Amino acid sequence: MKKLKITMIHDLVCSWCPIGYNNIKTAIKNLNLTVDFHFLPFELNPNMPEEGELISQYFYRQFSWPNSQLIDYQTSLVETAFKSGVTIDFSKRQYYYNSYLGHLLMHWTEQFNKQSEFNEYLIDAYFTNGKNISDINVLLELIERTGLEQAAAKRALSSASVNQQLAQKIVQQKALNLSSIPAFIVNDTALLSGSQSVKFFEEKLSFFTKENDSPNKLKGIQHAVY
Repeated sequence: MKKLKITMIHDLVCSWCPIGYNNIKTAIKNLNLTVDFHFLPFELNPNMPEEGELISQYFYRQFSWPNSQLIDYQTSLVETAFKSGVTIDFSKRQYYYNSYLGHLLMHWTEQFNKQSEFNEYLIDAYFTNGKNISDINVLLELIERTGLEQAAAKRALSSASVNQQLAQKIVQQKALNLSSIPAFIVNDTALLSGSQSVKFFEEKLSFFTKENDSPNKLKGIQHAVY
């Protein structure tokens, strides 16, 4: 089978992103595919302060949701996430945080082929344990878990060149005119949108293992609040 390149467009605080990530990774495993996996940043709330905002306040401010509606949504979300192998614990995950520094380190880890590993540590830290992933100390602890040096990562956070490289990725993402995440670019030619089922990803990725890639260019964006 051909080696695939998959680029995931995501935000680190988007609930549907780890669901989509786990489902596509399961599909990749089931199909025994060789994949070169990358990430592009999508900041749902680039102006979110470092201290974050209570999820309940956010949904009321943004959508005028009463607490009962939010609880119903979160209950359904937790069940969906569990089926994909993601644990979301809203007794701990009570805030949305600014994700810029996390994306910056996601970009930095790419050169070490550690993006997926770091992403999985971030998922566990934030969605399961409610950690503040805009906090530098939290991020550096997760970097150390990947086997990379905290001191080097700390230098990267203040590096003008690393910040510029991330800015270029943001420009690349914005050129796609996405209205929602997650989304997955396959072989730089076609876009799969949403946190779809494992079966959906299996069917779509199987097509790309054939001799001819999809002639469709990047299109087809729908769904996603977080």
